Amino acid sequence: MPPPGTLPRFGLKGWSGEDLANPYPVYRRYLDSAPVHRTESGPGQPDTYYLFGYEDCTRVLTSRRFGRDARVASGDPQAAPVPVPAEFRALRTIVENWLVFLDPPKHTRLRSLLNREFSPSVVAGLRPRIAEIAHSLLEPIARARGPVDFVESFAAPLPILVISELLGIAREDRDWLRDRAVALQEASSSRLAEGGRERAESAAAEFDLYFRREIGRRRESESDDLLTLLVRARDSGAPVSEEGIVGTCVHLLTAGHETTTNFLSKAVLALRARPGVREALLADPAATGAAVEEILRWDAPVQAVTRWSYEDTVLGGVPVPRGSRVVAMLGSANRDAARFPDPDALDITRPADRHLTFGLGIHYCLGATLARVEAEIGLRAVLERLPGLCDGTAEAEYADDMIFHGPARLVLDPNAPPDAAG
Repeated sequence: MPPPGTLPRFGLKGWSGEDLANPYPVYRRYLDSAPVHRTESGPGQPDTYYLFGYEDCTRVLTSRRFGRDARVASGDPQAAPVPVPAEFRALRTIVENWLVFLDPPKHTRLRSLLNREFSPSVVAGLRPRIAEIAHSLLEPIARARGPVDFVESFAAPLPILVISELLGIAREDRDWLRDRAVALQEASSSRLAEGGRERAESAAAEFDLYFRREIGRRRESESDDLLTLLVRARDSGAPVSEEGIVGTCVHLLTAGHETTTNFLSKAVLALRARPGVREALLADPAATGAAVEEILRWDAPVQAVTRWSYEDTVLGGVPVPRGSRVVAMLGSANRDAARFPDPDALDITRPADRHLTFGLGIHYCLGATLARVEAEIGLRAVLERLPGLCDGTAEAEYADDMIFHGPARLVLDPNAPPDAAG
Protein backbone atom coordinates (compact mmCIF):
# COMPACT_ATOMS: atom_id res chain seq x y z
CA MET A 1 0.00 0.00 0.00
CA PRO A 2 1.55 3.35 -0.98
CA PRO A 3 1.88 5.91 1.80
CA PRO A 4 -0.50 8.89 1.80
CA GLY A 5 0.45 11.63 -0.62
CA THR A 6 1.99 9.33 -3.26
CA LEU A 7 -1.19 8.65 -5.23
CA PRO A 8 -1.55 10.24 -8.67
CA ARG A 9 -3.42 13.51 -9.08
CA PHE A 10 -7.12 12.67 -9.07
CA GLY A 11 -9.62 14.20 -11.48
CA LEU A 12 -12.90 13.50 -13.24
CA LYS A 13 -11.48 13.63 -16.76
CA GLY A 14 -9.06 11.53 -18.77
CA TRP A 15 -10.15 8.09 -17.57
CA SER A 16 -9.43 4.98 -19.62
CA GLY A 17 -12.35 3.03 -21.04
CA GLU A 18 -11.68 0.17 -18.62
CA ASP A 19 -11.67 2.45 -15.57
CA LEU A 20 -14.75 4.31 -16.77
CA ALA A 21 -16.66 1.05 -16.87
CA ASN A 22 -15.39 0.00 -13.45
CA PRO A 23 -14.05 2.93 -11.39
CA TYR A 24 -14.26 1.13 -8.06
CA PRO A 25 -10.70 -0.29 -7.89
CA VAL A 26 -9.45 3.26 -8.52
CA TYR A 27 -11.64 4.61 -5.73
CA ARG A 28 -10.44 1.88 -3.40
CA ARG A 29 -6.83 2.99 -3.73
CA TYR A 30 -7.74 6.51 -2.60
CA LEU A 31 -10.22 5.41 0.06
CA ASP A 32 -7.61 3.17 1.64
CA SER A 33 -4.68 5.59 1.38
CA ALA A 34 -5.95 9.17 1.04
CA PRO A 35 -9.71 9.35 1.68
CA VAL A 36 -9.51 13.15 1.47
CA HIS A 37 -7.36 13.89 -1.56
CA ARG A 38 -6.27 17.41 -2.47
CA THR A 39 -5.74 18.24 -6.13
CA GLU A 40 -4.01 21.53 -6.83
CA SER A 41 -5.53 23.81 -9.45
CA GLY A 42 -3.92 26.45 -11.63
CA PRO A 43 -2.86 29.92 -10.45
CA GLY A 44 -5.76 31.90 -9.03
CA GLN A 45 -8.02 28.84 -8.93
CA PRO A 46 -9.21 27.13 -5.73
CA ASP A 47 -7.86 23.67 -4.98
CA THR A 48 -10.23 20.71 -5.15
CA TYR A 49 -10.67 18.20 -2.34
CA TYR A 50 -12.05 14.78 -3.35
CA LEU A 51 -13.80 12.82 -0.62
CA PHE A 52 -13.91 9.03 -0.92
CA GLY A 53 -15.30 7.92 2.45
CA TYR A 54 -18.91 7.69 3.57
CA GLU A 55 -18.51 9.74 6.75
CA ASP A 56 -16.79 12.69 5.07
CA CYS A 57 -19.26 12.72 2.18
CA THR A 58 -22.19 12.65 4.59
CA ARG A 59 -20.79 15.54 6.57
CA VAL A 60 -20.36 17.73 3.51
CA LEU A 61 -23.81 16.92 2.12
CA THR A 62 -25.59 17.74 5.39
CA SER A 63 -23.59 20.70 6.73
CA ARG A 64 -24.41 24.35 6.07
CA ARG A 65 -20.65 24.96 6.06
CA PHE A 66 -20.76 23.79 2.46
CA GLY A 67 -23.00 25.03 -0.32
CA ARG A 68 -23.50 25.50 -4.04
CA ASP A 69 -22.62 29.18 -4.51
CA ALA A 70 -19.00 29.94 -5.43
CA ARG A 71 -19.63 33.62 -4.66
CA VAL A 72 -20.39 32.88 -1.01
CA ALA A 73 -17.39 30.58 -0.73
CA SER A 74 -14.93 33.05 -2.23
CA GLY A 75 -16.43 36.19 -0.74
CA ASP A 76 -16.33 37.68 -4.25
CA PRO A 77 -19.77 38.82 -5.48
CA GLN A 78 -18.34 38.96 -9.02
CA ALA A 79 -17.38 35.28 -9.03
CA ALA A 80 -19.24 33.00 -11.44
CA PRO A 81 -22.31 31.59 -9.62
CA VAL A 82 -22.30 28.47 -11.81
CA PRO A 83 -19.55 26.75 -13.86
CA VAL A 84 -20.60 28.36 -17.16
CA PRO A 85 -18.58 31.17 -18.79
CA ALA A 86 -20.44 34.49 -19.06
CA GLU A 87 -20.37 34.53 -22.87
CA PHE A 88 -22.78 31.57 -22.94
CA ARG A 89 -25.67 33.70 -21.78
CA ALA A 90 -28.63 31.42 -22.51
CA LEU A 91 -26.95 28.40 -20.94
CA ARG A 92 -25.81 30.34 -17.90
CA THR A 93 -29.25 31.84 -17.27
CA ILE A 94 -30.91 28.44 -17.40
CA VAL A 95 -28.34 26.73 -15.17
CA GLU A 96 -28.41 29.56 -12.60
CA ASN A 97 -32.08 28.71 -12.05
CA TRP A 98 -31.56 24.99 -11.49
CA LEU A 99 -32.64 23.86 -8.04
CA VAL A 100 -29.38 21.99 -7.57
CA PHE A 101 -27.39 25.26 -7.83
CA LEU A 102 -29.51 27.25 -5.38
CA ASP A 103 -28.96 27.83 -1.67
CA PRO A 104 -31.67 28.93 0.79
CA PRO A 105 -33.84 30.94 0.72
CA LYS A 106 -34.33 30.61 -3.07
CA HIS A 107 -33.84 26.86 -2.86
CA THR A 108 -36.39 26.54 -0.06
CA ARG A 109 -39.06 28.55 -1.92
CA LEU A 110 -38.69 26.70 -5.22
CA ARG A 111 -38.49 23.26 -3.64
CA SER A 112 -41.66 23.91 -1.64
CA LEU A 113 -43.47 24.61 -4.92
CA LEU A 114 -42.21 21.38 -6.49
CA ASN A 115 -42.54 19.00 -3.54
CA ARG A 116 -46.25 18.40 -4.08
CA GLU A 117 -45.75 17.14 -7.63
CA PHE A 118 -43.05 14.67 -6.57
CA SER A 119 -44.84 13.42 -3.46
CA PRO A 120 -45.25 9.66 -2.96
CA SER A 121 -49.02 9.91 -3.58
CA VAL A 122 -48.61 11.72 -6.91
CA VAL A 123 -45.87 9.33 -8.03
CA ALA A 124 -48.00 6.34 -7.00
CA GLY A 125 -50.72 7.66 -9.28
CA LEU A 126 -48.24 7.59 -12.17
CA ARG A 127 -47.37 3.92 -11.74
CA PRO A 128 -49.90 2.52 -14.26
CA ARG A 129 -48.83 5.02 -16.90
CA ILE A 130 -45.12 4.34 -16.27
CA ALA A 131 -45.76 0.60 -16.67
CA GLU A 132 -47.69 1.25 -19.89
CA ILE A 133 -44.83 3.33 -21.31
CA ALA A 134 -42.23 0.73 -20.27
CA HIS A 135 -44.04 -2.18 -21.91
CA SER A 136 -44.73 -0.21 -25.09
CA LEU A 137 -41.02 0.58 -25.43
CA LEU A 138 -40.01 -3.03 -24.79
CA GLU A 139 -42.41 -4.52 -27.30
CA PRO A 140 -40.27 -3.82 -30.42
CA ILE A 141 -37.12 -4.83 -28.53
CA ALA A 142 -38.67 -8.19 -27.64
CA ARG A 143 -39.60 -8.75 -31.31
CA ALA A 144 -36.22 -7.70 -32.70
CA ARG A 145 -34.19 -10.42 -34.40
CA GLY A 146 -30.92 -8.53 -34.42
CA PRO A 147 -28.88 -6.25 -32.16
CA VAL A 148 -30.68 -3.46 -30.28
CA ASP A 149 -29.24 -0.44 -28.48
CA PHE A 150 -30.92 -0.75 -25.07
CA VAL A 151 -30.04 2.85 -24.12
CA GLU A 152 -31.56 4.41 -27.23
CA SER A 153 -34.56 2.08 -27.35
CA PHE A 154 -35.56 1.90 -23.68
CA ALA A 155 -33.35 3.29 -20.92
CA ALA A 156 -33.23 6.85 -22.28
CA PRO A 157 -36.78 7.36 -23.61
CA LEU A 158 -38.57 5.89 -20.56
CA PRO A 159 -37.71 8.67 -18.07
CA ILE A 160 -38.00 11.39 -20.74
CA LEU A 161 -41.53 10.22 -21.58
CA VAL A 162 -42.46 10.08 -17.89
CA ILE A 163 -41.16 13.56 -17.02
CA SER A 164 -42.80 14.89 -20.19
CA GLU A 165 -46.14 13.53 -18.96
CA LEU A 166 -45.56 15.21 -15.60
CA LEU A 167 -44.80 18.55 -17.28
CA GLY A 168 -47.67 18.22 -19.75
CA ILE A 169 -45.46 18.30 -22.85
CA ALA A 170 -47.04 17.36 -26.17
CA ARG A 171 -46.10 13.89 -27.39
CA GLU A 172 -44.89 15.19 -30.74
CA ASP A 173 -42.31 17.42 -29.01
CA ARG A 174 -40.66 14.75 -26.88
CA ASP A 175 -38.02 13.49 -29.30
CA TRP A 176 -37.03 17.09 -30.04
CA LEU A 177 -36.70 17.81 -26.32
CA ARG A 178 -34.67 14.65 -25.73
CA ASP A 179 -32.17 15.68 -28.43
CA ARG A 180 -31.73 19.10 -26.85
CA ALA A 181 -31.44 17.65 -23.35
CA VAL A 182 -28.56 15.48 -24.57
CA ALA A 183 -26.92 18.51 -26.22
CA LEU A 184 -27.28 20.56 -23.04
CA GLN A 185 -25.49 17.87 -21.03
CA GLU A 186 -22.44 18.32 -23.28
CA ALA A 187 -21.59 21.33 -21.13
CA SER A 188 -21.12 19.08 -18.08
CA SER A 189 -17.72 19.79 -16.53
CA SER A 190 -16.79 16.12 -16.60
CA ARG A 191 -17.74 15.45 -20.22
CA LEU A 192 -16.89 18.75 -21.91
CA ALA A 193 -15.57 18.20 -25.43
CA GLU A 194 -14.62 20.56 -28.24
CA GLY A 195 -17.68 22.53 -29.26
CA GLY A 196 -19.71 21.13 -26.37
CA ARG A 197 -20.55 24.47 -24.78
CA GLU A 198 -21.52 25.93 -28.14
CA ARG A 199 -23.94 23.06 -28.76
CA ALA A 200 -25.27 23.39 -25.20
CA GLU A 201 -25.73 27.15 -25.69
CA SER A 202 -27.76 26.56 -28.84
CA ALA A 203 -29.91 23.96 -27.04
CA ALA A 204 -30.40 26.34 -24.09
CA ALA A 205 -31.60 29.12 -26.40
CA GLU A 206 -34.07 26.76 -28.07
CA PHE A 207 -35.28 25.52 -24.68
CA ASP A 208 -35.80 29.10 -23.54
CA LEU A 209 -37.97 29.94 -26.54
CA TYR A 210 -39.93 26.69 -26.26
CA PHE A 211 -40.79 26.98 -22.57
CA ARG A 212 -41.55 30.71 -22.69
CA ARG A 213 -44.05 29.91 -25.42
CA GLU A 214 -45.50 27.09 -23.30
CA ILE A 215 -45.75 29.41 -20.27
CA GLY A 216 -47.79 31.83 -22.37
CA ARG A 217 -50.14 29.03 -23.40
CA ARG A 218 -50.67 27.85 -19.82
CA ARG A 219 -51.99 31.14 -18.45
CA GLU A 220 -55.54 30.19 -19.42
CA SER A 221 -55.10 26.42 -19.17
CA GLU A 222 -57.31 24.22 -17.00
CA SER A 223 -54.68 21.47 -16.93
CA ASP A 224 -53.10 20.21 -13.72
CA ASP A 225 -49.66 19.38 -15.11
CA LEU A 226 -46.54 20.64 -13.33
CA LEU A 227 -45.76 23.42 -15.81
CA THR A 228 -49.27 24.84 -15.52
CA LEU A 229 -49.13 24.68 -11.72
CA LEU A 230 -45.83 26.62 -11.72
CA VAL A 231 -47.37 29.29 -13.95
CA ARG A 232 -50.42 29.56 -11.68
CA ALA A 233 -48.18 29.85 -8.63
CA ARG A 234 -46.19 32.63 -10.28
CA ASP A 235 -49.36 34.47 -11.30
CA SER A 236 -50.72 34.15 -7.75
CA GLY A 237 -47.69 35.90 -6.31
CA ALA A 238 -45.30 33.05 -5.60
CA PRO A 239 -41.65 34.19 -5.75
CA VAL A 240 -40.76 32.36 -8.96
CA SER A 241 -39.84 34.17 -12.16
CA GLU A 242 -40.42 33.17 -15.76
CA GLU A 243 -36.68 32.45 -16.00
CA GLY A 244 -37.04 30.29 -12.90
CA ILE A 245 -39.86 28.28 -14.46
CA VAL A 246 -37.87 27.77 -17.67
CA GLY A 247 -34.79 26.70 -15.72
CA THR A 248 -36.80 24.29 -13.59
CA CYS A 249 -38.40 22.61 -16.61
CA VAL A 250 -35.05 22.21 -18.34
CA HIS A 251 -33.46 20.88 -15.16
CA LEU A 252 -36.16 18.24 -14.77
CA LEU A 253 -35.75 17.16 -18.39
CA THR A 254 -31.96 16.88 -18.23
CA ALA A 255 -30.82 15.81 -14.77
CA GLY A 256 -34.23 14.24 -14.16
CA HIS A 257 -33.73 11.51 -16.73
CA GLU A 258 -30.02 10.65 -16.47
CA THR A 259 -30.30 8.78 -13.16
CA THR A 260 -32.94 6.36 -14.42
CA THR A 261 -31.28 5.93 -17.81
CA ASN A 262 -27.94 5.02 -16.26
CA PHE A 263 -29.52 2.83 -13.60
CA LEU A 264 -31.45 0.70 -16.09
CA SER A 265 -28.46 0.16 -18.37
CA LYS A 266 -26.11 -0.74 -15.52
CA ALA A 267 -28.75 -2.97 -13.93
CA VAL A 268 -28.95 -4.97 -17.16
CA LEU A 269 -25.17 -5.40 -17.17
CA ALA A 270 -25.21 -6.46 -13.52
CA LEU A 271 -27.96 -9.05 -14.10
CA ARG A 272 -26.25 -10.42 -17.20
CA ALA A 273 -23.14 -11.06 -15.10
CA ARG A 274 -25.25 -12.63 -12.33
CA PRO A 275 -27.88 -14.99 -13.77
CA GLY A 276 -28.58 -16.27 -10.25
CA VAL A 277 -29.71 -12.82 -9.13
CA ARG A 278 -31.90 -12.55 -12.21
CA GLU A 279 -33.49 -15.93 -11.49
CA ALA A 280 -34.14 -14.89 -7.89
CA LEU A 281 -35.94 -11.75 -9.07
CA LEU A 282 -38.00 -13.70 -11.59
CA ALA A 283 -39.05 -16.08 -8.82
CA ASP A 284 -39.89 -13.28 -6.37
CA PRO A 285 -41.19 -10.08 -8.00
CA ALA A 286 -41.63 -8.52 -4.55
CA ALA A 287 -37.84 -8.42 -4.21
CA THR A 288 -37.50 -5.92 -7.08
CA GLY A 289 -37.64 -2.87 -4.81
CA ALA A 290 -34.82 -4.20 -2.62
CA ALA A 291 -32.81 -5.06 -5.73
CA VAL A 292 -33.20 -1.51 -7.02
CA GLU A 293 -31.85 -0.10 -3.75
CA GLU A 294 -28.88 -2.45 -3.80
CA ILE A 295 -28.00 -1.74 -7.43
CA LEU A 296 -28.29 2.01 -6.75
CA ARG A 297 -25.74 1.57 -3.95
CA TRP A 298 -23.49 -0.87 -5.76
CA ASP A 299 -23.14 1.08 -9.02
CA ALA A 300 -24.47 4.59 -8.52
CA PRO A 301 -25.78 6.34 -11.64
CA VAL A 302 -24.48 9.65 -10.24
CA GLN A 303 -20.92 9.21 -9.04
CA ALA A 304 -20.04 12.67 -7.71
CA VAL A 305 -21.50 15.98 -6.54
CA THR A 306 -19.72 19.27 -5.89
CA ARG A 307 -19.94 21.74 -3.01
CA TRP A 308 -17.98 24.84 -2.01
CA SER A 309 -16.48 25.35 1.43
CA TYR A 310 -18.08 28.40 3.06
CA GLU A 311 -15.55 28.52 5.90
CA ASP A 312 -12.23 27.05 6.95
CA THR A 313 -12.76 23.51 8.12
CA VAL A 314 -11.11 20.10 8.49
CA LEU A 315 -12.19 16.93 6.70
CA GLY A 316 -10.61 13.59 7.54
CA GLY A 317 -7.78 15.40 9.29
CA VAL A 318 -7.05 17.51 6.20
CA PRO A 319 -7.42 21.33 6.46
CA VAL A 320 -9.87 22.63 3.84
CA PRO A 321 -9.72 26.43 3.43
CA ARG A 322 -12.75 28.56 2.71
CA GLY A 323 -13.37 28.88 -1.02
CA SER A 324 -12.22 25.33 -1.80
CA ARG A 325 -14.09 23.11 -4.20
CA VAL A 326 -15.15 19.90 -2.49
CA VAL A 327 -16.26 16.85 -4.49
CA ALA A 328 -18.12 14.07 -2.70
CA MET A 329 -17.46 10.82 -4.59
CA LEU A 330 -20.80 9.12 -3.97
CA GLY A 331 -19.85 5.95 -5.85
CA SER A 332 -16.84 5.49 -3.58
CA ALA A 333 -18.77 6.30 -0.39
CA ASN A 334 -21.35 3.66 -1.33
CA ARG A 335 -18.54 1.08 -1.38
CA ASP A 336 -17.01 2.14 1.97
CA ALA A 337 -16.53 -1.00 4.08
CA ALA A 338 -16.81 1.10 7.23
CA ARG A 339 -20.48 1.59 6.36
CA PHE A 340 -21.39 -1.37 4.13
CA PRO A 341 -20.07 -4.87 4.96
CA ASP A 342 -18.58 -6.65 1.95
CA PRO A 343 -19.31 -3.53 -0.13
CA ASP A 344 -18.18 -4.89 -3.51
CA ALA A 345 -20.75 -7.70 -3.42
CA LEU A 346 -24.12 -7.10 -5.07
CA ASP A 347 -26.46 -8.64 -2.51
CA ILE A 348 -30.17 -8.03 -3.08
CA THR A 349 -30.93 -9.42 0.38
CA ARG A 350 -28.78 -6.75 2.02
CA PRO A 351 -30.78 -4.80 4.63
CA ALA A 352 -31.80 -1.39 3.33
CA ASP A 353 -29.30 1.21 4.48
CA ARG A 354 -28.75 4.83 3.64
CA HIS A 355 -26.69 4.89 0.46
CA LEU A 356 -25.76 8.31 -0.92
CA THR A 357 -26.88 7.90 -4.52
CA PHE A 358 -29.62 10.53 -4.14
CA GLY A 359 -27.56 12.71 -1.80
CA LEU A 360 -28.51 13.94 1.66
CA GLY A 361 -29.51 17.19 3.28
CA ILE A 362 -31.41 20.04 1.64
CA HIS A 363 -30.26 18.96 -1.83
CA TYR A 364 -31.52 15.40 -1.45
CA CYS A 365 -32.80 14.53 -4.92
CA LEU A 366 -36.24 16.03 -5.45
CA GLY A 367 -37.16 13.27 -7.88
CA ALA A 368 -35.83 10.34 -5.82
CA THR A 369 -39.30 8.84 -5.33
CA LEU A 370 -40.08 9.09 -9.04
CA ALA A 371 -36.65 7.70 -10.00
CA ARG A 372 -37.13 4.69 -7.70
CA VAL A 373 -40.55 3.94 -9.16
CA GLU A 374 -39.26 4.28 -12.73
CA ALA A 375 -36.33 2.00 -11.87
CA GLU A 376 -38.52 -0.62 -10.20
CA ILE A 377 -41.17 -0.69 -12.93
CA GLY A 378 -38.59 -0.49 -15.70
CA LEU A 379 -36.46 -3.29 -14.28
CA ARG A 380 -39.51 -5.47 -13.65
CA ALA A 381 -40.72 -4.92 -17.22
CA VAL A 382 -37.30 -5.80 -18.62
CA LEU A 383 -37.20 -9.04 -16.62
CA GLU A 384 -40.66 -10.04 -17.84
CA ARG A 385 -40.39 -8.98 -21.49
CA LEU A 386 -36.77 -9.90 -22.24
CA PRO A 387 -36.40 -13.53 -21.16
CA GLY A 388 -33.13 -13.79 -23.12
CA LEU A 389 -31.50 -11.04 -21.10
CA CYS A 390 -28.52 -13.20 -20.11
CA ASP A 391 -28.16 -14.79 -23.54
CA GLY A 392 -26.11 -13.61 -26.49
CA THR A 393 -23.82 -10.63 -26.41
CA ALA A 394 -23.70 -7.18 -24.85
CA GLU A 395 -21.40 -4.39 -25.96
CA ALA A 396 -21.29 -1.43 -23.59
CA GLU A 397 -19.70 1.88 -24.52
CA TYR A 398 -19.50 4.13 -21.49
CA ALA A 399 -19.96 7.89 -21.79
CA ASP A 400 -16.81 9.82 -20.97
CA ASP A 401 -18.42 11.18 -17.84
CA MET A 402 -17.56 10.43 -14.23
CA ILE A 403 -20.53 12.34 -12.80
CA PHE A 404 -23.53 11.02 -14.74
CA HIS A 405 -22.10 7.54 -15.04
CA GLY A 406 -23.33 4.87 -17.41
CA PRO A 407 -23.21 3.48 -20.94
CA ALA A 408 -23.93 5.85 -23.81
CA ARG A 409 -24.64 2.70 -25.83
CA LEU A 410 -25.53 -0.81 -24.72
CA VAL A 411 -26.00 -3.07 -27.72
CA LEU A 412 -27.75 -6.35 -26.86
CA ASP A 413 -27.98 -9.24 -29.30
CA PRO A 414 -29.65 -12.24 -27.63
CA ASN A 415 -29.32 -14.30 -30.82
CA ALA A 416 -25.55 -13.97 -31.13
CA PRO A 417 -23.21 -16.62 -29.70
CA PRO A 418 -21.77 -15.37 -26.39
CA ASP A 419 -18.21 -15.38 -27.76
CA ALA A 420 -19.08 -13.49 -30.95
CA ALA A 421 -18.50 -10.03 -29.40
CA GLY A 422 -16.88 -8.41 -26.45
